Amino acid sequence: MSQRIGVIDMGTNTFHLLITDIVNDRPHTLVNEKSAVGLGKGGITKGFITEEAMDRALDTLKKFRVILDEHAVVHVIATGTSAVRSGSNKQVLIDRIKKEVNIDVEVIDGAREAELIFRGVQQAVPMEDHISLAMDIGGGSVEFIIGNKNEILWKQSFEIGGQRLIDRFHVHDPMREDDRVMMHNYFDEVLVPLEKAINTWRPTQLIGCSGTFDTLAEMNIQHHREKIALEKQTSYLLSLPDFNRLRKQLVASTRRERLAIAGMIELRADMVVVAICLIEHVLKLVSTNAITVSTYSLKEGVLYTMLDGVKVGS
Repeated sequence: MSQRIGVIDMGTNTFHLLITDIVNDRPHTLVNEKSAVGLGKGGITKGFITEEAMDRALDTLKKFRVILDEHAVVHVIATGTSAVRSGSNKQVLIDRIKKEVNIDVEVIDGAREAELIFRGVQQAVPMEDHISLAMDIGGGSVEFIIGNKNEILWKQSFEIGGQRLIDRFHVHDPMREDDRVMMHNYFDEVLVPLEKAINTWRPTQLIGCSGTFDTLAEMNIQHHREKIALEKQTSYLLSLPDFNRLRKQLVASTRRERLAIAGMIELRADMVVVAICLIEHVLKLVSTNAITVSTYSLKEGVLYTMLDGVKVGS
């Protein structure tokens, strides 16, 4: 007997839809789609969701609803993260979604988001007893989790996601050197808890999940003409020399130049510069010779948490 589940991740920049059949307690993916929404655009730094962003969200969710109905999905869970939880008018959006699309939204806090992300990572990345640091760069928040294959040792969510960093620092195209310096100084200030946790737990593996990391992996695959597509892998190893090559190429580029790079997609072209600067900053704190890219993150974590019989919002 199989069970069909739909998971919607309402991210600050991108909405994701995952539809899976559960057969013998194992998920089999039927649909894995993403759509650029920009829920945080124009309002996230002011603490609200604009009407235009709500309309874009509803347009995307209506398309997702058609796909869900085509696949006869009854059990649907949708999670709202940084842009939703920090929006003073979030209830307006939640009520519209219920009325217009008949989907209930579970708003999860940053700590719970970090736990769910790591649950997804544990399914994707070979982790032994050594300690890893996982990071997920969203549009509104960034989650850092230190743990191993069995447990989370430390976690924290920081409201320094890509859209917030763009609004604050990436006002010129290409990004100016003095703005990058200011941003790194900002990281020094806000990421003190992360630095302390790294010094305490000494992780030896850096795992990157979601958007920017997927894009870096895609660009590297295209550069080296690798034969196995990222979508066929649950994890991908990006060497530090390859990361540094990509970093140098991206930080000095205009948006138009970034879009011309093989492997770049439009919905990542804006955020990738500030995100890669954040990754560069974290790499100075962690002793590792590569980045492990996890193609699983929040939505997969939600799925496996449901399979564990645990409430997603608990």
